[in-house]
Amino acid sequence: MAVFKFRVYFEEDESIYRDVVIKHTQTFLDLHHAILKAYEFDNKHQATFYRSNDNWQQGREITLEKYDKPYKAEPLLMAETTIGSEVRNTNQKFTYTYDFHKQWGFLIELINVAKDEDSRLDYPAVVRSEGIGPKQYGTKGLLGDRFADIEEKYDLVRGAEGFNEKDEEGEDYGFEDVSDDYQDED
Repeated sequence: MAVFKFRVYFEEDESIYRDVVIKHTQTFLDLHHAILKAYEFDNKHQATFYRSNDNWQQGREITLEKYDKPYKAEPLLMAETTIGSEVRNTNQKFTYTYDFHKQWGFLIELINVAKDEDSRLDYPAVVRSEGIGPKQYGTKGLLGDRFADIEEKYDLVRGAEGFNEKDEEGEDYGFEDVSDDYQDED
């Protein structure tokens, strides 16, 4: 049974990627879940794959479900479409978009085809992770109201106090000079 290894790049920084191995008989829904798990995203939003060419231009759509939007061609459904049915060549590419409002983009490239499965793996599996992936909801979303409390307590929005700098004309930037306040206590 053929096993495909895909490199899933974060679109905004190709030094961030995850290598995912998947059986050719598994579906794009399985790949969808593997990518979300690899990047630590939740499974609450819309998503779609596109078969792609070497220039990352979008071709046939493979979608999580049929959405209320116009389609040039009837989309394939992730749950019904096997990976092997859409791989046309040894350097096949796909694009993947998750959360249509945030537009998380990933570039997927086939980097290896193996004939045999690894009995130690539960497919699909992430076999390599490079770089720190993006946070789906950002720092404020992760901390929620606690971040607002920290921001208020430490006044993170106001400039740093206790420092004074002046420009060439001697204009004060609004920071205090406290260097004279410190004395050696020898």
